[in-house]
Amino acid sequence: MAELKNRSAYYEFAIEDKYIAGMVLTGTEIKSIRGGRVSFNDSFCYFSKGELFVKSLHIAEYSHGTYANHDPLRERKLLLQRKELRKLEKKIQERGYTIVPLRMFITDKGLAKMEIGVGKGKKLHDKRDSIKQREADRELRRNFKV
Repeated sequence: MAELKNRSAYYEFAIEDKYIAGMVLTGTEIKSIRGGRVSFNDSFCYFSKGELFVKSLHIAEYSHGTYANHDPLRERKLLLQRKELRKLEKKIQERGYTIVPLRMFITDKGLAKMEIGVGKGKKLHDKRDSIKQREADRELRRNFKV
């Protein structure tokens, strides 16, 4: 199964909550996702009329697609339960919170799902702490391997 991760999201944001959301996709989009042709650069989620959408998620055009091929940067609707949507909408009303896509994967049934996270943007010193922690963990693993 294809699992695509947004590595920069954990570097840029301090993630507090995670949710799994379904996605409304076209046929050529799901084929491109199965091929792993997705880019999370600068993608984010926003609310419009009580519904959650993901913006600037780039799903490359399907190579064998015809005239019916999809727009790579179109906005895609995310599917969550109404209770979860209300909870998320209240959370992002608070200052500094945003919703970012963390990873995309295909379930055993063949459905594309997206894990989204609610978090605050990190400051420069927080990013430096993350790098320092990651390097310390790497050094520990390297020492215990030998």
